[in-house]
Amino acid sequence: MTMLSVNVNKVALLRNSRNIGIPCVAKAARLCVQAGAGGITVHPRPDQRHIRPSDVQELAGLLTVEFNIEGNPFAEPAGDYPGFMAIVRQAKPTQCTLVPDAPGQFTSDHGWDLTRDAARLKPVVEELKQLGARVSLFMDPDLDQIARAPQAGADRVELYTESYARAFAAGDVDAVFQRYARAARHAQDLGLGVNAGHDLNLENLGKFVTIPGILEVSIGHALISEALEMGLAATVREYVRILSE
Repeated sequence: MTMLSVNVNKVALLRNSRNIGIPCVAKAARLCVQAGAGGITVHPRPDQRHIRPSDVQELAGLLTVEFNIEGNPFAEPAGDYPGFMAIVRQAKPTQCTLVPDAPGQFTSDHGWDLTRDAARLKPVVEELKQLGARVSLFMDPDLDQIARAPQAGADRVELYTESYARAFAAGDVDAVFQRYARAARHAQDLGLGVNAGHDLNLENLGKFVTIPGILEVSIGHALISEALEMGLAATVREYVRILSE
């Protein structure tokens, strides 16, 4: 069964709009786990517009499921942001998903260019493994780029699924779906595990996970949005039901 990791960034974004501490990120994470989520994901960006370093440390101290921290490993300290790697060194997550976000980027919108970045990433990946973290690289469904992921030492790739979601919404998904299926198979043939995430939702998830061997999906924006109508626990349970089928 594909595991659901709930990204709680949007819970933190709503909390940060006021200074009274609600909604509580830790409480939301506990509710997700109680409803069946196998993991919790956070993406602590340098501008701290949602998840803050203090959230990461609190979650690291309470979670008994997989903790996935994602972000750009080259994000340097800025103000009271200690730098991505400093956050990870302290939290020691189960998994670290490396994403090529620029500072202040609105959202993740592309995978790594490993032709350029593999050598730079390799020592980072080695350090993360020494910390006990599994390492996943955020990747487009590009066969040539995925073929370079083992050179960087990655354990997994996370397929960036926005183009699949757009095609699904437009009602013309088959060609794009096959592209992702080929990318997943190629990664698996190289010995890599395959995760997926970005714009997956209750409508398009079921088809996507018919691709064999998808180990994990990380879902945040859509799940939290759907939870406004359905309730958080009920929404998580519905995602888990889809994945179990």
